[in-house]
Amino acid sequence: MLHGLLGSSRNWLTTGGDLAAHHHVLALDLRNHGKSPHGAPMDYATLMADVLAWLDAQGLATVSLMGHSMGGKVAMLLACRHPSRVTQLMVVDIAPKNYLSHAHRAEFAAMNELRLDTVQSRGEAELRFEARVSDWAMRKFLTTNLERTAEGTWQWLINLPVITAALPTIEGNPLVDTDQFTGPVLFITGGKSRYVVEADKAVIMQYFPAARITIIADSGHNPHMEARGAFVAALLTA
Repeated sequence: MLHGLLGSSRNWLTTGGDLAAHHHVLALDLRNHGKSPHGAPMDYATLMADVLAWLDAQGLATVSLMGHSMGGKVAMLLACRHPSRVTQLMVVDIAPKNYLSHAHRAEFAAMNELRLDTVQSRGEAELRFEARVSDWAMRKFLTTNLERTAEGTWQWLINLPVITAALPTIEGNPLVDTDQFTGPVLFITGGKSRYVVEADKAVIMQYFPAARITIIADSGHNPHMEARGAFVAALLTA
């Protein structure tokens, strides 16, 4: 399991627990997120190499690979470039295309403006985000990347400067025209999300000719949290 931008393996604990009754489940923190090391560069080739190195270190020759959002792009790239390592690919609410809508600019501006030396709680940080970020759920999600230090101050779990600088790359499509993975692929999308639209189906089939697309009608961009039961059921029938 590979999480999305500003997420971490913690986002997958509940869903991972559901799936662990049927599979051996492993959830990773990608670089500059969660408990993984911080460092540049922050691009898809490097993220893919990190995952491959981790698989090698664990002695995992092949895996069923799932990724959400940014993690979905990493998973797609790995499957296309190293198809012998992937028995099955599952991509959650993301398409192999450019997302250059500057959708994350407000969130990153809010985080970079936050003076951590004056923050007393996550709740206070949420209030300070209101001027930039209108959605309360997004404000709460952003604060999950804050952690208290041993001295009682707050710090970012993520490598905020490196990720901010890498946004244009992260929003882009890591695949090129010659990339393709012919193995089994399941795309799970949220019916209330705009990340994957009808027009994207053609490009999905270009890269993944055996792909199936399942839409979870009552979910937005995070079906593993918003419609967990339906999401797990879709995965177990993959």
